[in-house]
Amino acid sequence: MEADGFVRRRRMTADTSGGDAAVAGASAGAEIHWLGGRFWGVSESLVGTLTPRIAGETELHVGHFYGSQEASDLAEPDYEGLPQGASTSTHMLAGAVAGIMEHCLMFPIDCVKTRMQSLQPEPAARYRNVMDALWRIVRTEGIWRPIRGLNVTAVGAGPAHALYFACYERLKKVLSDIIHPGANSHLANGAAGCVATLLHDAAMNPAEVVKQRMQMYNSPYRSVLDCIRCVWQQEGALAFYRSYTTQLTMNVPFQALHFMTYEYLQELLNPQRQYNPSSHMVSGALAGAIAAAATTPLDVCKTLLNTQESLAIDSVSQSGRHITGLGHAFRTVYRLGGLPAYFKGVQARVIYQMPSTAISWSVYEFFKYVITKHQHEKRRIVRDGEK
Repeated sequence: MEADGFVRRRRMTADTSGGDAAVAGASAGAEIHWLGGRFWGVSESLVGTLTPRIAGETELHVGHFYGSQEASDLAEPDYEGLPQGASTSTHMLAGAVAGIMEHCLMFPIDCVKTRMQSLQPEPAARYRNVMDALWRIVRTEGIWRPIRGLNVTAVGAGPAHALYFACYERLKKVLSDIIHPGANSHLANGAAGCVATLLHDAAMNPAEVVKQRMQMYNSPYRSVLDCIRCVWQQEGALAFYRSYTTQLTMNVPFQALHFMTYEYLQELLNPQRQYNPSSHMVSGALAGAIAAAATTPLDVCKTLLNTQESLAIDSVSQSGRHITGLGHAFRTVYRLGGLPAYFKGVQARVIYQMPSTAISWSVYEFFKYVITKHQHEKRRIVRDGEK
């Protein structure tokens, strides 16, 4: 990626056609600064046009030359290098859309994950696997039961992911310039992901509490507002952040692994860092699976803190008390199920996280590309109007 964020070098070859002009292959040395589909002169013998490509759209490059088979490198807009003053809003908008789509599309699996992490489930809520859980929930509780609590999740996911991606992209660039100027730094990626998690979880944690209580078997709450009111009245405002430290303890290593793995796979699968949907999906899915499996014990503790599962509390003679803090949750999980209990629901968590992160990254990169292209087009129109 060029330093100014608007330059991409590309070598291309083409066959000569027609009697008017010929289409030439690549040669060395020229850079074209993007003007949204307009053309700049690269040398006295070349005039080129460039049409950006989105999701399979054909890309046509035409060059004229005189007495030579050489043409200059052509460039496409660098969607990762955004116009000054617009990048943060672009990342926030793309991140919000990606977060909402990710959580909404995968919400039924998330419901299953929450139930399978229950430490003392009722007999009717004991499932063999993810598909068995989905089938039994729909058959016995209704077709809409797996998406109960979806609305509060969507409301929380929008701002949470907007802050998440905007913070990550900004810090990644700043830290990479400090740690490894001019190149990608895995340490910078991990550190940026950790800091972005602080903002994400602060915005998302109350929604997580309400969502997971709505997802539990025989949930006593009639609606999201009823759940919020009951939790506020019976447990206080701090109940919405009771699992925040556990959430951070889980998500900081999760996001560090997630971002480092994603960026590493992007270097392997998409070294030019162009818009490449398949590479974004594969990298996101693998990164999500690795991070999810590694942090499942912390997720089990987070679920216990969020749901305050009554049967689990009663079984360890703590009736009437709340489980507070990560240490308390860890001890409770171990007393109820030993070491295997820390990995309850790991299958559902990985199955949920793989498509979830694949959707999130592919949607985010797509919208980032489209929004950036639109911004470049507006800049071109403004510049044309000034001429």
